[in-house]
Amino acid sequence: MSKPLIGLLPYHDTATNDIYMRSAYTRAITAAGGIPVVLPLEISEQDLKQLVDTLDGFLFTGGPDVHSFLFGEETHPKCRNISPLRDTLEMDILPIIMEQEKPVFGVCRGIQILNIALGGTIYQDIESQFSSEIPVAHDQTFDFKIPCHTVDVFPGTLLSEITGESSLMVNSMHHQAIKDLAPCLETCACASGHLVEAVEYPGYPFFLAVQWHPEHLWTKQPEERALFEAFVRACI
Repeated sequence: MSKPLIGLLPYHDTATNDIYMRSAYTRAITAAGGIPVVLPLEISEQDLKQLVDTLDGFLFTGGPDVHSFLFGEETHPKCRNISPLRDTLEMDILPIIMEQEKPVFGVCRGIQILNIALGGTIYQDIESQFSSEIPVAHDQTFDFKIPCHTVDVFPGTLLSEITGESSLMVNSMHHQAIKDLAPCLETCACASGHLVEAVEYPGYPFFLAVQWHPEHLWTKQPEERALFEAFVRACI
């Protein structure tokens, strides 16, 4: 049986205009039984449609901030670097993917851009825009392979079904997060203060996005490996 081809949305070095991919993603996809394929950043609509036709699933990876204009807000003073080219690619490709009902998996920035593309908004800076009785380090300073906080997994969700857990230990490398959930999405997990950490699209063949980075955790945490395995299985 042929292995599924998994399209990875590329990272973009805005200083050099180069694209690249972090090996943690390609290793996780390969270990789960897929073949990772890094997408181009600049591509015509016709070629983009051909790519979606050819590939079996799509991983929306982590990366820089999403431009606030995409969800109708002025830029917050604490916003960091953005990539308009990447914003455009991801906003353009998602409707084509969903029209064909190809599996979608989002990580960190991925959960944010997916929520925005479907009509939601994000906190542009968690520290200054979101408060919780229990402070949590959402932008950890130690190794990404070490979890830094827990998330509560909601029963009956896709995330609960895949992991078999009611609570997960996750890492955290972000300063933005979902604020207003897109109308078609449902929350799968939350951190302290009910900050959204995972979402799904009920009724869609496979659509899951998480705020943490399972690509750094899967070698030691079976429930994180299960996320990639479930995604790749859905792409077969």
